[in-house]
Amino acid sequence: MGVGHSRWATHGIPSEENSHPHFDCKGNFLVVHNGIIENYQELKNELKQKGHGFKSDTDTEIIPHLIENFAELGFEEAVKKAVGKLKGRYAIVALNRNSDKMIGVRRGSPLIVGVKNGVKDSDKREFFLASDIPAFLDHTNNVMYLDDEEMVVIDKNERSIKFHNLERREDVEKRLINIGWDAGQAEKNGFEHFMLKEIMEQKDTIMRALNQDVKSIGSMAEKINNAFGTFFTGCGTAGNVCLAGEYIFSKVAGKHINFIVSSEFPNYHHFLTDKTLLIAISQSGETADVLEAIEAAKKKRVKIMSLVNVMGSSLDRKSDYSFLIKAGPEKAVASTKAATSQLALITLLAYACAGKLNEGRRLLIETASKVNDMLNPRYEKHIRRLAEKIYKKDSMYIIGRSLNYPMALESAIKIQEVSYIHAQGFAGGELKHGPLALIDKGTPCIALVAEDEVKDDVISNAMEIKSRGGCIIGVAPENNEVFDYWIKVPDVGDASPIVNIIPVQILAYHLAVLRGCNPDYPKNLAKSVTVK
Repeated sequence: MGVGHSRWATHGIPSEENSHPHFDCKGNFLVVHNGIIENYQELKNELKQKGHGFKSDTDTEIIPHLIENFAELGFEEAVKKAVGKLKGRYAIVALNRNSDKMIGVRRGSPLIVGVKNGVKDSDKREFFLASDIPAFLDHTNNVMYLDDEEMVVIDKNERSIKFHNLERREDVEKRLINIGWDAGQAEKNGFEHFMLKEIMEQKDTIMRALNQDVKSIGSMAEKINNAFGTFFTGCGTAGNVCLAGEYIFSKVAGKHINFIVSSEFPNYHHFLTDKTLLIAISQSGETADVLEAIEAAKKKRVKIMSLVNVMGSSLDRKSDYSFLIKAGPEKAVASTKAATSQLALITLLAYACAGKLNEGRRLLIETASKVNDMLNPRYEKHIRRLAEKIYKKDSMYIIGRSLNYPMALESAIKIQEVSYIHAQGFAGGELKHGPLALIDKGTPCIALVAEDEVKDDVISNAMEIKSRGGCIIGVAPENNEVFDYWIKVPDVGDASPIVNIIPVQILAYHLAVLRGCNPDYPKNLAKSVTVK
């Protein structure tokens, strides 16, 4: 029995003093914690007045001291009393040196129980607590989910587990769910990094995303068509997918769907009614800002539809309608295969709303086939040669129009987060309104081009950059004289965002490796952003 925590610095600098676990005064109670305790300063002052001493600058350290304050009530009751004083979002795991119990509590931040040998042999039963399934996937894929305001108590001697709802003050039963992933999916399988493995898996994952129940797709299309106001919401990469969805629905289905980044969504509650539909997108299903957005929506009785990768995640369970994108575990912090699966499913829904579901399926199946052809060693080598030419550059810029403007934004995120090169994405038409001032001789600029109605405009924008000394990298179905370096992509019509982002994912990966960065685990970032 033990605990550990890879700490993401929120309060206090990353240091040994601030690392977890944290202890009470006597060293009897220890806690690891994910989240933010909003009233920690007030509680810390109260505890200091009672004689408690602190060794760190973290908000976490107040929790074991609070438990110590109620120690005479027994371990379980002391934890209940302690968390009752906390404000904010958290997942907590606590141990007591004088007890054979491990206790976990959740409010807002994810906490998942893994159960090994849970059905066949209770004498050999093992339990795991983590914020994400891949943490224990080597041991089990059978899980039980905590909901908000719930506590789990694991007894080492009894090899037993029980769940308690803190609000209702009663024990609750939990289902054991097999999430269908296996440990092999979360291994590198001969690849140097997870990021490259997951990029290459897009040969299969796009097709898996399309493997949806036709009746469910039709039913959701009808709900989208009948909603009085529909919104997309997501963060980071999922947010860029949402923005692409806004364009796709406009072009394919003639529907106006608003995208609002999740951290800002609660500010739009004035527009929400019980006839509104919110489509939330998240790889993990545990993104704090996304969950807060749907909480704000539910207060107005808005119906929630989600596109999510993790079965049984908070977003999956809190949604009225949910589609699994079926990308499998994504270990690298930078999202690749999940993003294209999300794009494929959004495109399919847009075609369904237009009454063209079969046409959309044919387009996307063809796209998946062409992605399979793209992802070969020769293609990757061609992109690596480009990376070798530009990896020492300090800044890069990406332009796109229409469906590929959101992919310009997503390209910038990919390059930023894994290679640490300053990268920015722009709508091509915005260049004259400021960005051209950033162009110097040799500045790398990626132009995302599709065979569509804005192709000539994007090429013209690339000309503007080149005339000021920029080096143009064309991601396009056909070569053009303006390109200094051409990366070929297939012509797939309205599915162009899917094929145009993939070569930039590969470029970002090789830029990171050449610059000595770890593309799987970028500094200052986490895979699942479970704190605000």
